[in-house]
Order: sequence, then structure tokens, then C-alpha cells
Amino acid sequence: MRFRSTRPETALAPAPAVPDTMTAIVLDAPGAADLLRVADVPVPSPVLSEVLVRVVAAGINPIDAKTRAGRGMSAAIGAWPAVLGFDVSGVVVRAPFDAHPFPVGTEVYGMVAVPRTPGSYAEYAVVPTLSLARKPASLSHAEAAGVPLAALTAWGLVVETALAHQGQRILIHAGSGGVGHFAVQFAAYFGAHVIATGSARNSDWLRDLGAAEVVDYTATRFEDVVDDVDVVIDLIGNVSDDTGTRSLEVLRPGGLLIEVPTGAWPGFREAAAARGIRSTDYKTIPDGGALTTISRLLDSGAVRVYVDRVFDLADAGAAHAELERGHTRGKIVLRVSED
Repeated sequence: MRFRSTRPETALAPAPAVPDTMTAIVLDAPGAADLLRVADVPVPSPVLSEVLVRVVAAGINPIDAKTRAGRGMSAAIGAWPAVLGFDVSGVVVRAPFDAHPFPVGTEVYGMVAVPRTPGSYAEYAVVPTLSLARKPASLSHAEAAGVPLAALTAWGLVVETALAHQGQRILIHAGSGGVGHFAVQFAAYFGAHVIATGSARNSDWLRDLGAAEVVDYTATRFEDVVDDVDVVIDLIGNVSDDTGTRSLEVLRPGGLLIEVPTGAWPGFREAAAARGIRSTDYKTIPDGGALTTISRLLDSGAVRVYVDRVFDLADAGAAHAELERGHTRGKIVLRVSED
């Protein structure tokens, strides 16, 4: 008995010509945002299951700025100059084989394995297959580039670690930031009672995203108005105003503190344990399967991404400076090439 595939047959897109070199933003050594410069560098070569993506837009994340400044993942950079950038949205120009899940011509978005390979602040980027998904049809490349790292982080925090569910009380610090605005939406989507901290200008917006309560951190100390919380997702730590330590005051016994910023509160585990509170740190998993699920939520309108500003690739330094000023609503994105 012969079986026939029910998959429709489609003509394969011809592989476009790829140059030997490309324009990229490079960093010669850790330092300030103005050290990011435009350079001509070799186009990276994919191996095994990697694909080569023509980058249309690249998202900027706090970890990029920390790495640039000599913290973050700086110690893992094996050679300088380095190209930063995890988030990518673009078009596949080289795939490992004809029947690959993302053949040539496919619009995709996902996470680059930087610093193992050059990042997305460039005209081309190599991306592992398992870190990719098809770009949501409802999003532009600039919008899509604002999704991967922030949304996957929020998904891991809210869905996979906090196990968000109906009736659960979740406090999310920095709810209007890149990770925060996704975390608010995911927690509300799964039925949790969401309390977000944010500035007064973002209060109505956060409620529109799904927050049941918003605490204006500029006017009110959250521990004065919030209590009996099941989970705190701390995206700030003790960098300023002891946000992490104060969060222990609002968690119920046996509650869960998820401490996200690396190095922002080295003693959080011991402090939580002393109060009978569970705790964990978290690192983003670049899971293309989870990103595909997020894509469906984005295309359905159940979740949305907010891009605060779009900078041209050559202005990456200015984009980093803007991010480091703080108070960005949602994401900042680099425009790399034409859609």
C-alpha cells in the first residue's frame, strides 16, 4: 500500500545571492553606547541545522546593553570586534535542505545564539532552527523583532515557572517594560489576578493589557497597598530602592519569588528561605515551539507587542542610550533593511 503526503506541493523559492560581507554594528571592547560603530564584516556561515536569515529588524534588550558595558554575557565573547543582538526578524536566504521547516523565502523571527555566533545587529544572521518560528502574519518585521527574547522570558516566568492560573495573585514589577508588558498579558490570559508596578503615565495602558491593579511606584510603596501575593515576578531586583527585599513582605508563606535580573540581588535565596518563601532565578530558553504558540496568541489579538521606538541600524548607539535612560514602554527596535 502506498501512502501519499497530503501536504500541498509548492515550488521552492530560488536561493538569493548572498554577498561575502555585510554591514553590521560592532563593538571593539566593552564600554559606553557611543562605542558601537558601523563596520563591514564577513557574512556568517550556517552549519548543521542553522539557517541564514536576511535581517529586516533587530530587537534591543537590556542584556545587550549590559553585555556592551562589560557585564551580562561579555565574558563569553570569544573574539573582538563583536556583533550584539539576540532578537531577529527577517527572511530565510539559506536553509540546510530543501524540505526544511523554514525553506528559503520564509519570513521568520527568533533568537540568535549570540555570542556563540554574531548577533542580529547586522544585515545577515545565523539562527538555530530550534530557536525560530514563522513570523506572525499580523505583525510587521519591526513589531516581530520586539517579541522573541522578551516574550519567551515572560512565557517562561508566567506559564512555565509561576504556572499562572485562575485566582492566582501575581505581582509583576516593571510591568510596562519589554518583558513586563508580555508578562502582564500572559498572566491575565491564564486567569491570574495581576498587580503591576509602573509609573502613572502607564497605569491606564497596563490596565488595558490586563492588570487588575496598578501601583504607581513614584507615589506609593507597593508593600503598603499589596499583600497575600502568590508569586512575585521581580524584573528590578535590589539595584535601586530594594524592590526585591521589599517584595518578600507581600508574599504569602510558601509563595514564590522569581528573581530575574542577573546579579541584582545575590542573597535573594537566603532571604526568601528565612521567611518561608520559595525562590528561583530564571534564564530565557530560546524555544521556537513556545514562540510558535506565542505567535498564535499575537495573530489572534489575545496578546500584542508594543514598540516604543524604531532606530536605523546606524543609530544603534543612540538606541542603547535611550534604553539605558529607562522608562521605555515596551520595546526598542533597529531597522536593518527594507521589508
